[in-house]
Order: sequence, then C-alpha cells, then structure tokens
Amino acid sequence: MYRRIPDLFINKENTGRHLRTILKTMMKLQDEHIQQIRSAFNKMKSKEDFLALLNSTKKLIYGEKFIPFELKHLNYHSNQNTNPKRYIQFEIKKKSGKKRKIHSPNKGLKSIQKCLNLIFQLVYDVGPSAYGFVPKKSIVDNAKVHVGNLYVYNIDLKDFFPSIDRSRVWGRLKVAPFNLNEKSGNAELADIIASICCQEMEVERMDENGEWKKSTKNVLPQGAPTSPTLTNIICQQLDFYLNAVAKRFGLKYSRYADDITFSSMNDVYGEKSEIINKKGNNFYNELRLIIMEQKFQINEAKTRLQRNGFRQEVTGLIVNEKVNVPQRYIKQLRMWLYYWESYGYEKACTFFLPQYIADKGHTKKGKPNLENVISGKLDYLKMVKGPKNEMYLKLEARFAKLAEVINPINEILDIWEKEGIEKAIIVYNNTLNN
Repeated sequence: MYRRIPDLFINKENTGRHLRTILKTMMKLQDEHIQQIRSAFNKMKSKEDFLALLNSTKKLIYGEKFIPFELKHLNYHSNQNTNPKRYIQFEIKKKSGKKRKIHSPNKGLKSIQKCLNLIFQLVYDVGPSAYGFVPKKSIVDNAKVHVGNLYVYNIDLKDFFPSIDRSRVWGRLKVAPFNLNEKSGNAELADIIASICCQEMEVERMDENGEWKKSTKNVLPQGAPTSPTLTNIICQQLDFYLNAVAKRFGLKYSRYADDITFSSMNDVYGEKSEIINKKGNNFYNELRLIIMEQKFQINEAKTRLQRNGFRQEVTGLIVNEKVNVPQRYIKQLRMWLYYWESYGYEKACTFFLPQYIADKGHTKKGKPNLENVISGKLDYLKMVKGPKNEMYLKLEARFAKLAEVINPINEILDIWEKEGIEKAIIVYNNTLNN
C-alpha cells in the first residue's frame, strides 16, 4: 500500500512539526503520566527540579533512547547573552507580498522548548473560545461556531507573537495554575522559563501619538515551539472579555491564534451602529477598547464584514451553510491529479511546482514534493468533509492508484544509487512479476 506522509495543512499557516509532535505524544500519554507531570510541576522549588521535569518529559517525547539535558544546557540556553546564536532569523514571503520574520531556535534550545511546550499543554487548560494550537481542536471546530449566521466579522491582530513582552510572560507564570512566585518559593523558575521562551528582537509598537515606531524588545519569537501555546495562556483574559462582550451583543465568538471571529443574525459591527450596551458603547468601540487595553493592535487592513448571500470564510473555510473548503481547493486537487494521470509523475511535477510556489508565496528547504502535497491536501479534505464523503473518496482512490506506481519507482532508484544497477534490475523485475 502507498505511504501517507502527513503534511502541515491541518492548522493555519502550517504551524509546524512541534505541534504534531505534541499531539502524537499526548495521544499516547496515560492519565498517570499527565498527573505525574502536573504534580512534579507543582512541587518544583529549584532549577534542579525543573531540569528533572524536563528530562522526564523528554523521555516521553523521544522514548528510551533520549539523551537527558544537563544543568549546563539549561544555563546556556536560558541566557541569550552567553548564547547569542540561540535563533536563526529569516524571512518568508506572505501572499500579500510582504515578508514575515521567523526566528528558528537552534537544536538545543528547540529540544528544551518542545519539552516545555508539552508541560504547558498539560498544566494549563485552554478556555473554550481558543481553537488554535490546542490539542483535540482543529480549524474545522473553529469554523463550526459561525455556520449559518447572516453576518460574519473577522479581525486580525497585528504582529501577534512579538506583541507579547517577556515581562508579560513572566507575570503570567507567577499566577495560577503555574504559581511560580515568592510565596511558593520558586520565583527563580519564572525568570528561567520566561528567558527560555523569549528573545530580544526589533519590533514595531504604536506610540502615544498613534505612530508606529521600531524598537528592541524581549518578546515571544514566531518560530519557537513554546510561542503558540503561550499566546493562548496570555490571551486568557482577552478571550474572557471578548466572550463577555459577544454575549452582551448576542454574538458568537472564537479565536484561532491571531484570527478573531464574531458572527450573528444582526449587524452590530459598524462604527456608527446605534445598538449600544448599558454603558452606552456600541460593539465597534467596545471591541477596540478591550483589544487596546490588552496591549494588542487590530490590523485594520484585514478587518472584514461578510454578509449572507456572499461567500463567508472563517480561517480559510466556508461557513455559509456548513463547513466546507473553497471550490478552488477541489479544482486544484483535481488538476494536479489530472497532470499526474495524463503526463506521468515527473512531467506533472514541472506543472505543479510553479503553481504551488505562486500559491504559497514561499517554500521550505528543497522542492515541494507533489505526492506529499496531494497527500496532505487529501488529509485536510478528509478532516473537513469527513472520511465517508463521496468527493473525498473519489479523489483518494485516484491518488491511491497513482501512488502505488510511484513508490516502487522511488524504491528502485534508491536501490540503484546505494546497491548498484544489477540489484535495482532484480527488484524491478520482481515488482513487475508481483
């Protein structure tokens, strides 16, 4: 049978391999392991206790062959002054043409952050309004909240990750459920963890005159495994207030990372709306006041009100009558399968590659693999439409037939390269006979 190589289409903006690692690990964790990690976190008093917790978590992630962290690793990676190359900075092109800065942690720091991220996931219970980077929740769950409403209102938070300063992370770790504070006798650990998760970098902030100014701040980097989970932790209060204002105006509310969505049967979203609350504020003003007080900024260029009768989208999914993928998504899948069926794999790749790059705006290291991309898109389609959907099953069957041919060819080429042409011919002949 053909191989299914998972792609990163399930979460918005391809949130990274670290989230898939966390999901797979959490599925395997037994209740006793979860309780052990929570108990060990609550009992931490020293750096040595924290190191022991990291190592027990690392063993769960990496298995018996894991290499334990040492105290010198923790000291080195938690101090950006002694480790100036903790992150590699690069830029990726957005679809809009602008560039997004990514800070990728080095191997040692990333390993620590993966373990710490799992600890965060197990210690902190995410609120019901947050859907991004949450185990057992998906982009489909987020979209379902807003199905069948006459009005869907989307806003985007500007520079989401670097909007959160180290001091804010440090302060949040000092209160429940983490309680890393003087009273508990482990305040030093809040400093260490905040240092592991944050990095000094150039950011843009709005000054008192409403102008954007560049400065250097110690913030959450986009690219660290811990940053997505920490944004949900930091946004607990934001979600509480926005959920409350939604209830006051009869709206539904959800947040997927920096994408915030409200929906309703009534239009309350205009700047001059006459529908006001008991304080005399309309929704437009109250929303912006809350977001400003929570130290975030709305990206007004991405704010949009979608009315019924036109296509309504929530984080890339259609929500007019049911959750669905855009029609273009299906057309693209059919087109790439058609290329493969009509011209063969190698020729199909020459058609696929420029289309994929133009659509994504960037690619990771190496050339995108047509088989992997189609596989990932089918996984995404299955998640949205369900495993018994007729369209999904037809496209899956076409792919399965094609993939059964390409995989033996790849295997034979590998054998040719490693063991020589004679062995490759033998394997090839055996494949034909079978």
